[in-house]
Amino acid sequence: MNDLQVAPGPGAPRGLRVPASELLEQFSHSSGPGGQGVNTTDSRVQLSLDLATTTALDEVQRDRVISRLSTKLAGTVLTITATEQRSQRQNRRAARERLATLLREAVAPPVVRRATRPTKGSKRRRLEAKRRRAGLKQSRRAPGTE
Repeated sequence: MNDLQVAPGPGAPRGLRVPASELLEQFSHSSGPGGQGVNTTDSRVQLSLDLATTTALDEVQRDRVISRLSTKLAGTVLTITATEQRSQRQNRRAARERLATLLREAVAPPVVRRATRPTKGSKRRRLEAKRRRAGLKQSRRAPGTE
C-alpha cells in the first residue's frame, strides 16, 4: 500500500502526504453486488486514520480537522467504508479517494462572512411584498358587520 496523497488546496498549499503506516485497512464480506462471489471474497474495505497521532497534519490543521469531522469520528479515528464495487481493489481506491477528499475539505480555513447592510432596493422590495401579502390576507377575511 502506498502513501495517501491529498491534493493542494486552501489550508494545505502543498497538499498532504499520509504515510501508509498510519492507515489501517480492514477487509470483510460486502453486502453489495457480486452474485455468488460476494460470499467468498472480502471486497468491503474499511480505511481508518487516527487524526490525533498522524504526522501528516500540523497542530492547526489537526484541531481544524478534528472539530470539523467530530460527528464522523470514533474518538479521534476517522473510518471510511467502501462497498460500492465488486472488487476489493476498486473499493480500496474509492475509500482512499473519499478519505483524501474529506481531509482536503476539513483542512480548509473557514470562510468568514463580512457583514453588510441591506440595500435600499432590497428594503423597498421586502416592504412591498409584505404589503401585498397583508392585502391578500385582508381580502380573505369575512366581511364586517358594519
